[in-house]
Amino acid sequence: MAEIIQKDGTWTFDGLAVRIVPGGDRGVGVLRQRLGEVSVPLEAIAAVSFEPGRKSGRLRLRLRDGADPLLQITGDTLDGSGDPYRLTVGNDRAAVAEYFVDEVRNALLLDQVPATPVDRYLLPGPALPVTAAAGDGTATFDGERIHLSWNWKTEESKSSGGPREIALADVESVEWRPSMGMENGFLRFRVAKGASQAPPKYDPYAIELWGFGKDPLMALVAAAVAARMPHPSAAATKPPAALAKAPADDHDALVRRLRELGELHRSGVLTDDEFSAAKQAVLRRL
Repeated sequence: MAEIIQKDGTWTFDGLAVRIVPGGDRGVGVLRQRLGEVSVPLEAIAAVSFEPGRKSGRLRLRLRDGADPLLQITGDTLDGSGDPYRLTVGNDRAAVAEYFVDEVRNALLLDQVPATPVDRYLLPGPALPVTAAAGDGTATFDGERIHLSWNWKTEESKSSGGPREIALADVESVEWRPSMGMENGFLRFRVAKGASQAPPKYDPYAIELWGFGKDPLMALVAAAVAARMPHPSAAATKPPAALAKAPADDHDALVRRLRELGELHRSGVLTDDEFSAAKQAVLRRL
């Protein structure tokens, strides 16, 4: 097992998943604090790296495209304090960070995890129920329905219709955009019936965001909804008949992989411990 503990948080790798626990340091963003512990399965990881710096370095996980509903919603808009997949590492712990990177990379190599995009979410998204209050309203999602309510800052033409209840089945898409420069951000739900083309300020299915501290929490609501909707690339990558069942590991391919591992072990490429860990990972899939 590899573990690194910093003020920014704690990362632990047990060979199967990277467990990320945010720290209590003031520099940890509100999104990371509210999101809490995240367990990233090995199959969701595309790459891992450590970038040294003058005073501190940065440990980073790069996930496979489409693996995490939170990244699906936010893209590359999260800053360092809000990105759960970055860890600030003091220079006195650089060697530990490099060891952590080596352990994850070796596991990716042994399990032959590709860095290609996926067509299903490999992380569950934020825990439910999830609530966020920012901008001109409050959004709550319980797994089945989305509730939008307004505050005293809401435009009257929008608040006059009262709170909104949206069934998950009626949601066609969900968008979150941070405030950037002079342009306000928003959380918006596109619905099958009653969709509005109005700007977020007037859209009863949207919450307008003005760039204040709690805005990123709306991304958690968006990610929780997205996690329970069809994956955006599933329909494009699979024929309809294949959507009905999950893909299974091919038995013959796993047997061939066991033989390859045995050959690598006999030739000295893999140590006893590495061979044992890799073999157990394959056997769990049989």
